[in-house]
Amino acid sequence: MSDVNRKTVLVVGASGRSGGYVAAELARRGVIVRALVRNEAAAHSARNNGASEIVDGDLRDAESLDAALRGVHGVYYVGPPFVADEPALGIAMVHAAKRAGVGKFVFSSVIHPANGLANHASKLPVEEALLRSNLDYTILYPATLFQNIAPAWRAIVRDSMFVEPFSNTARLARVDYRDVAEVAAEALTDDRLAYGSFELAADGMYNRVEIAAMMSAVLGRSIEAVERSFEEWAAVARPPFEGEALQQLARVFESYSAFGSAGNSLTLRTILGREPRTLRQYFEELAAAEPGEPMRA
Repeated sequence: MSDVNRKTVLVVGASGRSGGYVAAELARRGVIVRALVRNEAAAHSARNNGASEIVDGDLRDAESLDAALRGVHGVYYVGPPFVADEPALGIAMVHAAKRAGVGKFVFSSVIHPANGLANHASKLPVEEALLRSNLDYTILYPATLFQNIAPAWRAIVRDSMFVEPFSNTARLARVDYRDVAEVAAEALTDDRLAYGSFELAADGMYNRVEIAAMMSAVLGRSIEAVERSFEEWAAVARPPFEGEALQQLARVFESYSAFGSAGNSLTLRTILGREPRTLRQYFEELAAAEPGEPMRA
């Protein structure tokens, strides 16, 4: 197919994890992926994820958004986490897409945006703007990501412990973002998911004891489920947040301890037309990675 007939999609976050998977899936489908980046390092990562066009832009700069959206058929948007103006940034992108006459807009929100957590509630004004925009939209509600475990995998293998800063017995729905990326790519290239809002979760709501048992089976040795305080966990994990953003993350984990995070796999299975990737399969991929190999899975 010639570039003249190929559609261009602007992917916000193409240099990162979720946007990176979407960029890769779109590129696999023959879409021209345009990445919105702020520096050369991000541009390099976006190219590695499948972006063939790079534009410098800033979600806080309306002119740069207008330039980035010129000639674009669709937009994939995921907001930056735990920033104070996250709602305003998302609304600005919706308005820019409207000005540009974009054909499709996919917003990666979060499972249960009305659950009382500030970082979840920050998605609601963006959804409202999208619903009032008259754009062809699709809203995705992904559960907690399998990929959140990957940064700790080497420590899990080394120390034979799976550590998280919430209750060992809390049950969470989780999802592989590669499956979410397939849904996002379909929404951007076909009309089947137009004007839909979809909760996306894999099978099962496992607690940490059950997950540690799954890891043990994959690795062939015992992995212990360990519950640590948020402060102890953060001192080792070093999440890339500080101040109020770090406190918001702590409140997410407090909510997990109190309420868990439920989800149902029916919607994801139906859209994919196959079984969603499983948590055990994900661990098998991590275990199969060569030592020193970047674990992007």
